[in-house]
Amino acid sequence: MNDEIEKCYMCDDVSTSREHVPPRCLFPERKDICGNDYRKNLITVPSCDRHNTSKSKDDEFLMVSLAGIIGNNSIGLQHKFGKVNRAIRRSSNRLLEKVFLRKKHFVVKLEDNKFIEVIWGTPDHMRLLICFEHVAYGIYYHHFKNRFEGEIKILLGYLHSDDHDTRTFRDLVKHKCEIELKDKPRHGENEDIFYYQFTEPDEHGIFALTLCFYGGLNIFTAFLPSTNQMPYNLAFELLKAGIETHITLEGNDYVFNKS
Repeated sequence: MNDEIEKCYMCDDVSTSREHVPPRCLFPERKDICGNDYRKNLITVPSCDRHNTSKSKDDEFLMVSLAGIIGNNSIGLQHKFGKVNRAIRRSSNRLLEKVFLRKKHFVVKLEDNKFIEVIWGTPDHMRLLICFEHVAYGIYYHHFKNRFEGEIKILLGYLHSDDHDTRTFRDLVKHKCEIELKDKPRHGENEDIFYYQFTEPDEHGIFALTLCFYGGLNIFTAFLPSTNQMPYNLAFELLKAGIETHITLEGNDYVFNKS
């Protein structure tokens, strides 16, 4: 008999339940995807009442935010026209108001007498970061069997930005992760909906986690252990100072603060 008390994946409180990471609602039901079972062997982690309750409020928000985005695979789109649309209708469109801070509706003609509604808008970026922070901490707990202590930084790799430096930084991070994850295994029983990969820690103990949803939506997370100090980086100091800076990676030149 194991008498060890499980702690919450987010804090030192005793766990009272198991929580799905990512949320279960991101995985389509059989009735929406031709009877395929995409809810098998989902990842769960121990959670306290406080974190389970606070996170549960964000699950539908995250589902509506991700499913149906251009760049998803066909499963993500089917999920959008099934469970996601049902949730939106049940809420009388209030879910959409929570997902987008500002939005515009367009109707696109696919072929004769067939149309699709497209929504273009500004997502609630801060709330998305909170959602993915919970997922990242949960995946770490699941993978390493202990709670991560330290700081994490999250970059939403699938969001468009009009800012040149933001786009350049996203492209640099994506390129670097592609290099470091090239031979790393993908984890997750349902890769068409979700999988994750960890990089090896660098000389400072810093490592990255990539979360991939619906075949094309990538979230990049850097883990900074509390036992390690952030190294001094001249390039990033120049960036913060507004000085034009070039970072070269495998022949690609990434230019910041371009004059």
